[in-house]
Amino acid sequence: MKLVLYSGGTEEENYFLNQRAIDLTKSKSPKLTLIPSSSFDAEDDFKFFVNEFSPFGVQRFMHFCVDTPFTKTLINEVFKSDLIFLGGGNTFYFLKHLKKAGMFEHINKFLKRGGVLCGLSAGAIVLTPHVHTASFPHFDRDENPWDMKNLSAMRLVNFEFFPHYKNSKRYDAELIHHSKNSKIPLYACADGGGIIVEDDQIAFCGKSYQFYQGKKLTISSYLG
Repeated sequence: MKLVLYSGGTEEENYFLNQRAIDLTKSKSPKLTLIPSSSFDAEDDFKFFVNEFSPFGVQRFMHFCVDTPFTKTLINEVFKSDLIFLGGGNTFYFLKHLKKAGMFEHINKFLKRGGVLCGLSAGAIVLTPHVHTASFPHFDRDENPWDMKNLSAMRLVNFEFFPHYKNSKRYDAELIHHSKNSKIPLYACADGGGIIVEDDQIAFCGKSYQFYQGKKLTISSYLG
């Protein structure tokens, strides 16, 4: 399994993660597909996506929205990609429509055949067992106007992910509180950082921290 979880940040900040993602495809001419969290502003997201990966020689791009009608032909073409990138946005909205569109099964098959799956912020959170980290801290969380109760996600990793982390007391207070009631570690990454999962190996990029059973541990302050 090949996964890259991005916190967020600029093209320059994410250069190392982008390079690793392309390298994981092991293709000289990889085909990349963006699945944005919402069809709203999807064209702007796609332009940013193309600009992000074009410097690595990528010339084949697609984008596919899960919250609009699609055909079986389009689905088949999407999952012929070498790399699929799940965009950022409202985590609850994205999870709702990924489930409604039946994407989990397609994504699992894609990973089994060696595809690379990337996620940015909300797109990274949905790779984990559940999306609880999108609901806190109280001053910086995603809204859930659909009152979704089932927050289970793809379960591709055995940890939680918290993007856009800022090393401050008010963030730490809520992450530490959450970790006391969680059976799995929570990894928090600042923008420009992230996590690379290749089979059974996990590597961290940028400023990364672990919150587990009420304790905070600095994992890495390496900036790519």
